[in-house]
Amino acid sequence: MHPSRAIQGRTTHLLEGRHVLLGLSGSIAVVEVPKIVRELLRHGAEVRAVMSPEATRLITPEAVEFATGHPPVVQLTGNVEHVTLLGPGEGQADLYLIAPATANTIAKIAHGIDDTTVTSCASVALGGHVPILLVPAMHGFMAENPAVRESLDKLRSWGVEVLFGAATEGEAKIASPEEVAAAVLHRLGRGPWAGRRVLVVGGASREAIDAVRSITNESSGATALALANQAYYRGADVELWAGALGLPIPPWITARRWRSVGDLLRLARERRANLSGVSAVFVPAALADYTVEPVAGKIPSRQHPTLKLTLASAPRLLPALRKLAPAPTKLVAFKLLAGEGPEALEREGRSLGVESGADWVVANDVETVGAAESNVMVLPRGEARRWLRGLKADVAGKLLDDLGRELANELRTAPRPAKAPRPATGVPRSRSRGSRRGSPRAAPGRAGSA
Repeated sequence: MHPSRAIQGRTTHLLEGRHVLLGLSGSIAVVEVPKIVRELLRHGAEVRAVMSPEATRLITPEAVEFATGHPPVVQLTGNVEHVTLLGPGEGQADLYLIAPATANTIAKIAHGIDDTTVTSCASVALGGHVPILLVPAMHGFMAENPAVRESLDKLRSWGVEVLFGAATEGEAKIASPEEVAAAVLHRLGRGPWAGRRVLVVGGASREAIDAVRSITNESSGATALALANQAYYRGADVELWAGALGLPIPPWITARRWRSVGDLLRLARERRANLSGVSAVFVPAALADYTVEPVAGKIPSRQHPTLKLTLASAPRLLPALRKLAPAPTKLVAFKLLAGEGPEALEREGRSLGVESGADWVVANDVETVGAAESNVMVLPRGEARRWLRGLKADVAGKLLDDLGRELANELRTAPRPAKAPRPATGVPRSRSRGSRRGSPRAAPGRAGSA
């Protein structure tokens, strides 16, 4: 067995059965490609590669073969590799990933120049409506060149997605392997979450005592980040409302920050219009049950050897979210207890579901806070309890898959709208071009079934 097969599907199986063709052009960033390949393999993808002549000067075909498990195409032959890999029929790639994409390669693709394996494959992919993801790497001034920007704008208008990495040290660097994998997963997302909108509310609230002190709850935010990532990987458009977190927010997740429960409620009201189209709201946030009237400035500790605080009940978020995002939006609440058994978890979780109007409640014990693994009780409304155990990312994925099946079942059983009557003129109705498999998307970068 080739060594690349040993890691295939180790992280997720979301790309299992999906074929990614990787185009390597001549940037020094090409030395990062084996890491990108391995990250895709860990999600189950099958990866093959084509290389421009300039790319072979910077990384050997043998190194690329070791990474992918397949010999790369370094020149087109009578086997018409650009057609067999991206043309119609069995074995067609699901995505053409060009990483790194140089300014030269970008300009050639935008102007229909086919003089390397990489650009010829791009020509076939564009004509055959195979999704393309460009990952540029070049000097910062080149990235700001009006000709390069014009070429990128043209490619975006054709449905090509462009993923830039960090701009540091005067360079538009290639995106990290994790960023590339997330973009590929999102673009190839399939199943009930593809194209849906998901909101995750996570992190801990901080209720100010004065300008420097606050009351808070223990929370790393790991569950919220796992849910946001896994929903994004499944093709959802994800927004994270983030309180205090102990972990960084990945660059592919759109985040809005909040501090106190009051801040969070104001954010929810401000985003009322956006909530109306959300398919699911997950609320694993550690929200304060009590708040305090803050003192202006800093309370001088030397003048107050003891300090008494008067706590008042904090406003409740879940009922407010239920009103702002009514059914059919799924509201998933989280209940945390300390040292209680399964019966108490279920009792308190069911009670929270009734009080808040949540569709599902996820209950767990405080011992999992900050831990790598979770052990949670899932309580769908009207159904028996069930347990999910494992790494937080795996539990988040299973929770999304379970709720996704419910969404899909509801969609299948929903009454279908009546068909529109045929036009009286006898002119046949036009067939939508968007129904064709792999056709360009109205919004480049939006996930779909690809």
